[in-house]
Amino acid sequence: MLRRAIKRGCVVMPGAFNAATARLVERCGFSAMYISGAGLANATAGVPDIGLLTLTEAAQLAGYIAEAVSIPALADADTGFGGLENVARTVRTFERIGLAGMHLEDQEFPKRCGHLAGKTLVSVEEMSEKINTAVRARRDKDFLIVARTDSRAVEGFDSAVQRAKNYLEAGADAIFPEALQSTKEFRDFARHVRAPLMANMTEFGRSPLLTVRELAGMGYRMVIFPQTAFRVSMHAAESCLHDLKRRGTQKAWLARMQTRADLYKLLNYHAD
Repeated sequence: MLRRAIKRGCVVMPGAFNAATARLVERCGFSAMYISGAGLANATAGVPDIGLLTLTEAAQLAGYIAEAVSIPALADADTGFGGLENVARTVRTFERIGLAGMHLEDQEFPKRCGHLAGKTLVSVEEMSEKINTAVRARRDKDFLIVARTDSRAVEGFDSAVQRAKNYLEAGADAIFPEALQSTKEFRDFARHVRAPLMANMTEFGRSPLLTVRELAGMGYRMVIFPQTAFRVSMHAAESCLHDLKRRGTQKAWLARMQTRADLYKLLNYHAD
């Protein structure tokens, strides 16, 4: 479903950090969603995005999301949760829980958030072998294998382009250039790398916040907003909790809350 969708045009994919948020994404009319590794780690375990969740934990959390909705979800698989055998197991596990695809990144483990300094990369050969392993491990030909490269921040723009081409040769279905630093770089990358591309419009990072329309015009086929809903939710919750501590009542916030009835409707509480 996702593979067909990106052939037709640009797919907008908000990040879902739990199944309830995933239901909201679907209810708001989006045709696909993204499951951020940072979102799962931050929102459920309360830890930073440095590869602390295991495959078992990530699969359980992503599985709740996939089961809750009918639209496709693409997940962050970090560095593959280990070596080549782990990468193959990750593909088979993510297929089994109903995901539409995943992306692998070329950072060394332990990885870092893609928009922070201090990242280190594996060799092109090692990452290409991971991609090839992932492609051979899948049983569903429509399961997307997306190769993410963090090389822009480590080796420069030209290296990011070259790595992307190597990863396509290794069998990747699409390319995710992380942390490009200007509108020109997004445009030039799309001009040099002729493949389905993913753009990350995360807030407060190194990339400019371009619109979906702008990115689609450059040729990008997937645009993710990994932490947008999470950040808005956390900011609102913090403001509410400060006010509750000060006033001793939540009454001033009732008009800004999701009602009990709306929550039950979202969860299909009264479904037969």
